[in-house]
Amino acid sequence: MAISEYLGSRKNITGSVCGLAGLALTFTGLAGTYWPVVVLGLYGAGALIAPPERPALPDFPDPSAQLDELREDFGRLRDYLADVELPPAAAGGLAELTELLAALLEPGWVAEALAGDPEGVHALSRVVRQDVPEAVDTFVRTRWWSRMTPGQEPPERHLERQLGLLRREAETLAAGLREIEARRQETHTRYLEDRGGSAEF
Repeated sequence: MAISEYLGSRKNITGSVCGLAGLALTFTGLAGTYWPVVVLGLYGAGALIAPPERPALPDFPDPSAQLDELREDFGRLRDYLADVELPPAAAGGLAELTELLAALLEPGWVAEALAGDPEGVHALSRVVRQDVPEAVDTFVRTRWWSRMTPGQEPPERHLERQLGLLRREAETLAAGLREIEARRQETHTRYLEDRGGSAEF
């Protein structure tokens, strides 16, 4: 620990307070000729009993900042997907999924609700950064191999199933956010009723 850090530490502050108490004893004549030992002893005792320094918490980005980064990554994902040629059914499923993801990431009250759900942010991040790119890239590579070895299950079926599962996952996330907002609305209604404003409309 550097000298400047120690001077502002709890140990030094507590030790200094106890040392000042030792000086007070000296001025009142209670410490006698051993006053330096009393002052130093009280300083040392204070430094020993002081609570340890608490390390600063790591400065992780808050969910709002994570959503800003995720929006940028989603923009890059859409650019990538625009260059990929997919069969009509898979392209339709992908369009539905990306439309839902765009709605969840759109700045505004939906994003604010999502920012309050770290698990939801993580799930959405996984879909955008990992699941969708991997599903599409695997399809592109597998489709190339299937042309050389016909007779296998068409890779677009796997892609369609994967996109359907990812869409359901995003829909579940959206439904969860809607439920949170509905509970919030109900809570506010109960609060107003308890406050005495339960007028019938």
